[in-house]
Amino acid sequence: MGFDNTVAIYHVVAPEDTFEQAAQAVFGLLRDAEARFPGWPRAFYVDVAGHEGDAGGFDADFYEFQQDFWFATVAPFVQVFELPLTGPLANPEPQRNDVPDRLTIGEDTRPHAGQVIGDH
Repeated sequence: MGFDNTVAIYHVVAPEDTFEQAAQAVFGLLRDAEARFPGWPRAFYVDVAGHEGDAGGFDADFYEFQQDFWFATVAPFVQVFELPLTGPLANPEPQRNDVPDRLTIGEDTRPHAGQVIGDH
């Protein structure tokens, strides 16, 4: 937590983490931050260890994690964030505080893609 009443959240994706493990971990941290500090501004920092590949320097799963998953699922619930692929970015919209109770990741019909759904 910063001195300006901002909650700082930091997570390192380990080389052995799967997409689903990483997604559940960051979502759990987001839920915990909102439960402990309701409505406070949130800054989320993520590092990704391993998972190297040809998609922006990452394997396909962790390119998708930092693009599709992050922007659709996590970004609306934070004020600012920093990912290895994007660098620091600010949410152009007001931070949402209605974080869903759980994250459900289901199968998608596209090859190598996952569908992420938040349940309220």
